[in-house]
Amino acid sequence: MKRRQRRPAGWSPAGAELPQPHYLVEPRHLAGGGDMRHITEYLCASGWKDRTPRAGSPLCFESPDRTVRVGYAEHIIPPTWTVSCGPQNDDGAGAGWHATFGAAVPVEILAGFTDALTRPPAPHAPDVWRPLAQRDWAVGKKGHHTASSPDGSAMLQFRQEEGRACWWACANATTVAGTSSRVWSAVLSDTAPLYAVEGFAAALSDPRPLLRPPGHIPFAAARQVTATPYMVLPSQLGAWQRTRLAAARATTRAKAGWSVNRARPTGHTPPAYTTPAGAGGRRR
Repeated sequence: MKRRQRRPAGWSPAGAELPQPHYLVEPRHLAGGGDMRHITEYLCASGWKDRTPRAGSPLCFESPDRTVRVGYAEHIIPPTWTVSCGPQNDDGAGAGWHATFGAAVPVEILAGFTDALTRPPAPHAPDVWRPLAQRDWAVGKKGHHTASSPDGSAMLQFRQEEGRACWWACANATTVAGTSSRVWSAVLSDTAPLYAVEGFAAALSDPRPLLRPPGHIPFAAARQVTATPYMVLPSQLGAWQRTRLAAARATTRAKAGWSVNRARPTGHTPPAYTTPAGAGGRRR
């Protein structure tokens, strides 16, 4: 008997691409972790180096200036994303700053923080609370400076206790029976770059739902979660990621050009058609 060949997803006898079922999940902070390539491929497109061991775990990516590291460790319980800057011991102590994010933090929200680290700081002074207040989060001070989502299932705080300070975020899910459980939490040093914390806050409070395939909505049973069926072509998914990576490469080229121009002595005229060294980010 002749064995049938496996056909790729989206294939049809007529050769036309078939839409695949997905879901638009809201609120986004309860959509589940998602595809980590949303973060890792963007870092590589921004010129970061993949320092992951050959064994494949833990994932590790390093900034071009070798000062910041983004990692994901799935061999620990619970699996955790870590972002750190500066010299660091095995336990994370001694880092210039350090941040940890639970694996259930949607990658699109975590990317608000990691994407910001690949770009020059914005010219305006960062304001972590601004995007939250603009999106109807309740911002105030009840012991700690706190912002809560409209449905109360997510929170961002700036905590100051016993002479120590940090940023702390969490998301909670409530079942139909009324029981509540912690879905994820994140802790960021008070010395973490404010523009990156602002990026995280903006992505956390973004009201737009997140796209997830069937079987990848771990908190679908939560009372707050709405999953709306949505058909999408496989080529659309690829195009959206390519657009995102193209933006990362463009930003990297612009940043490299800005650095070269800034360092050039006054009055120096560059030769025609010179491309700044390192202008092209690593392609993946």
